[in-house]
Amino acid sequence: MNLDQYFIKSELIPVVIQEKSTGEVLMLAYMNRESMQKTIETGYTWFWSRSRKELWNKGATSGHFQKVIDIYADCDDDTLLITVEQTGAACHTGSHSCFFKKLK
Repeated sequence: MNLDQYFIKSELIPVVIQEKSTGEVLMLAYMNRESMQKTIETGYTWFWSRSRKELWNKGATSGHFQKVIDIYADCDDDTLLITVEQTGAACHTGSHSCFFKKLK
């Protein structure tokens, strides 16, 4: 699979992670070519950490892995939606989803 079409506009693309069984949005992260390739090859999510400037496998330190079910590209091929089977919490705070701060 040629991944170049997803990285025409930027070296990083946003990725929305959604729990397959509930439809709940769990998190948003970023992928580069290498992390997208590793995600496809391993069946588990890999991302690019913008703060640490390195690849990270979600769950490698916490044990809260994300098994990939489906990967969808948006109409412009510059954002991904990945449905996963989440083990444990998706958020580093311990919350199941990173989206728990209701503004209004």
